[in-house]
Amino acid sequence: MTATQTTTDAVFSARGVTKVYHMGEFDVHALRGVDIDLFRSEFAVLLGPSGSGKSTLLNILGGLDVPTQGTIRYGDSELTDFDDTELTQYRRNHVGFVFQFYNLIPSLTAKENVALVTEIARAPMDPGEALELVGLKERTDHFPSQLSGGEQQRVAIARAVAKRPQVLLCDEPTGALDFTTGVKVLEVIERVNRELGTTTAVITHNAVIADMADRVIMISDGRIHEVKQNTTKRPAKELEW
Repeated sequence: MTATQTTTDAVFSARGVTKVYHMGEFDVHALRGVDIDLFRSEFAVLLGPSGSGKSTLLNILGGLDVPTQGTIRYGDSELTDFDDTELTQYRRNHVGFVFQFYNLIPSLTAKENVALVTEIARAPMDPGEALELVGLKERTDHFPSQLSGGEQQRVAIARAVAKRPQVLLCDEPTGALDFTTGVKVLEVIERVNRELGTTTAVITHNAVIADMADRVIMISDGRIHEVKQNTTKRPAKELEW
């Protein structure tokens, strides 16, 4: 939180979030009392090793999972009070997801994959507009098999942002890509944050990506280990790893 930010500016405010998975006779503590705020239009990177709880936290913020204990506010809504129907509406209307794997439908073109979302959104972009935003104006009629991995991930980003979500949650979006392609994907996410003002959270184990962020939230063993404000952000095109 900066000197000019308060909890009233937060898109998300999570307090005491705990997640325990029961695995037979064993309990796995994925999150251990996490407190976190995400602010309007910011670019946050959640950084930590595999198994640190990053994906679990992102899934809970996105309404894909629920905490064992704790509270999560989204704007004026208490997410932890939502039933399954309300969580479905929340995901549909407010959150865009980008995962490591693209989850495109092979038999549909890029434009048709994006249209799957725009057909159920309240005030969507035109699918072609969303694809132009991610630099794929000339590839709208191509099928996933005709696109590179980076292009498929950009289609996935177009699909996520086409419904104009307030929040974009990205889980290891460059994890399956080489460096050059990964940077192109990060440039697209950067552009969405800058031009649409979408609150953006990227989880990664790649510390270099943290240089892009307004804030870096370091997670270890299910806890927030440190929160750091970047005084100078590096554009994606300047990253090297």
